[in-house]
Amino acid sequence: MTGLILFLIAIAFLLRIDFIFYIAYVCIGVYAWSRWYLPRAFVRLTGKRSFTSHAFWGEVVTVTLHIGNPNRLGLPWVQVNESIAVELRQNQQIHDVLSLPRRGTVDLTYTIKAARRGYYQIGPLRLLTSDLFGLIPEQQAYLPPDYITIYPRITPLSQLRLPSRLPFGTIASKQRLFADPTRPMGVRDYRSGDSLRQINWKVSAHARNLVVKVEEAAISLETAVLLNLHASDYSQRDRDFYIEWGIEVAASLAAHLIEQRQPVGLITNGVDPLHKQTATNGPSFDEASGRLQYDPTVTTTPLSRIPPIIPPHNGRAHLMKILERLARIEADETMALTAWLPTACLGLHWGITILVITAHGDESACNSLHRLVRTGYNPVLITVEPDYNFGLVRERARRLGFAAYNVTQAHNMENWRRPLPTI
Repeated sequence: MTGLILFLIAIAFLLRIDFIFYIAYVCIGVYAWSRWYLPRAFVRLTGKRSFTSHAFWGEVVTVTLHIGNPNRLGLPWVQVNESIAVELRQNQQIHDVLSLPRRGTVDLTYTIKAARRGYYQIGPLRLLTSDLFGLIPEQQAYLPPDYITIYPRITPLSQLRLPSRLPFGTIASKQRLFADPTRPMGVRDYRSGDSLRQINWKVSAHARNLVVKVEEAAISLETAVLLNLHASDYSQRDRDFYIEWGIEVAASLAAHLIEQRQPVGLITNGVDPLHKQTATNGPSFDEASGRLQYDPTVTTTPLSRIPPIIPPHNGRAHLMKILERLARIEADETMALTAWLPTACLGLHWGITILVITAHGDESACNSLHRLVRTGYNPVLITVEPDYNFGLVRERARRLGFAAYNVTQAHNMENWRRPLPTI
């Protein structure tokens, strides 16, 4: 453009033609205005995304791009190009050219499908513009990416009959081994052997006869879901499928128990890509799928890769915390189940039910769970890979003092779909 202006000025001086001077002045004015105004107006553009940052498996999420122009003059054209992860894309690409009015906003809407659990990056958004005549180089700007968490698929369970050794809780039981003092049922006459602490002195004085309090029997399912994601513990064939299935089983159990108002925690030896991330070493996303991936340079030792446990608690907010961890967790070569199990359960309360979800129940795994039984815990073995000799595993587990289940597909959970017990 500069060369054209100099050429027109030279011709105008040589030929002494006013019209050529006029064209040169117009070119100089347009060039100067574009060179000064467009970059300043472009950097003042605003942009943001509106969407739900957390989604359940199978949901369709609507993303709205808001691109605003706060300037006094409009921009004739702005090219918009939004990056969408392959795992989220629904055969659509956000690539458009917009005209932004002065002090106006243009909205673009598209949808993404939550078809696979994970932590995904949405964006960045690339904006490109120039003047109408192409007098100045193209201007580029980027809207930083946002992130969405897709929870694992949850299989609804109507009722799980899980054993418990804890004396108090909220699920009623016909067993009279324990009584919950927070669930009074009435009074009865005193019998020999009743504790003096059970006597209701006020009612006894009124009835002139010793009576004791009757409390409803209850069990507590304070539970820790222990998910084994040591990759080598799974068979090479269909490893990815059964790892994902194990995560789904863990999410389903946690959701069901919290729905029953029971405290649930999560323990896993998988790797959380957001664990121990720093400002200089941010999350890394797979270029092909847009999914968060683990960066092995963040930590060095296998134990340091394992995220901290989520202690047992109840409530929907706590469930969301567990599901977020399960959405990001990945299998890796951390610590084998038999080596990791004794230290993984340190700090848990006595008698807590530990749902151990792993690939298969070989002899070493059963012996590790037997040590938990002797320590005072209540382990339950849940294997997710097919085992045609699982009857032997179940019998071995029974002799060692814990229950065992083989859950390889969703229909296996039908064994746990039972009506609520009657009181």
